[in-house]
Formats: sequence, structure tokens, C-alpha cells
Amino acid sequence: MAKTIYVLNGPNMNLLGTRQPEIYGRATIKDVEKLCRDAGKRHGFGIEFHCSNHEGVLVDLIQQAGAAKAAGIVINGAALTTTSISIHDALKSVRVPAIEVHVTNIFARETWRHASVIAPVAKATMAGFGIHGYALAIEAMAQMTGTKSKR
Repeated sequence: MAKTIYVLNGPNMNLLGTRQPEIYGRATIKDVEKLCRDAGKRHGFGIEFHCSNHEGVLVDLIQQAGAAKAAGIVINGAALTTTSISIHDALKSVRVPAIEVHVTNIFARETWRHASVIAPVAKATMAGFGIHGYALAIEAMAQMTGTKSKR
């Protein structure tokens, strides 16, 4: 059975493609899911892909990843990046490596976006690569876990 990576997306990510396309691009959340599944397949990972506007749902999924002994978590906390102590605590509590992803370069945007409460408990942060950052995060997870590519 393939090891699993949980790909978790926070509030408003379901609006990708229509929400401020000049900032976030025209790719949709379905495009992100396909990209992640393709990247996962190249490395032999199963992908649990979720998008929720609700903080508690994301916390439950992080705990589920821990209970399942997932290979990793790729998380775009979106608006919860700057505020969610509960996501921080959940990531810190499970023994699953996490990589934080942002479609845009949060450090080139409003100052309040620069502070991430997720970053201190993540192994790495990908920001500004568009949706390709998700594939890069899965590639990095494969490197971190010693998983061989199936190309």
C-alpha cells in the first residue's frame, strides 16, 4: 500500500480560478488536486486531498493524518496561516512532517500576511510558485522521507 500525503487547503481556496485571478491565477482547486495526485503518483504516494473553510475540520484532518501515520502533510492554511493556534498545535502534536504552501509570495504582500503561525511547526515553506508549489512540496516530502521517484 502506498504511503499517503494529506494535502490540506484552508478558507477560500475553493475559489481559486475566480478569486482575484490577477493575484492567485486562473488555476482551480481541481487543477491543484490533479497536480498533487500526479506528483504523488510519480513518488508512489497516495493523496488525501481536502479543502475546507472550517478550521476545526482542518484540525480533525491533521489529527487523522497523525493517526494514519501519513508520510506527510502539505498545508495551505490560507487565511488561517496568520491566526490559527489550533492548526499550529495540531501540527505540533502529530508526528507527521508538514510543508506549508502558499500560491503567492506572502512576503511580497501586505505586512500582516508575513507572520505565519504554521511555519514554526513546518519542515519548510513554499511561497510564490503558484500552484506548482504543491508539486514542489510533494517532491520535497519524497526527498525528506527517502522515497524513490517512480518516473
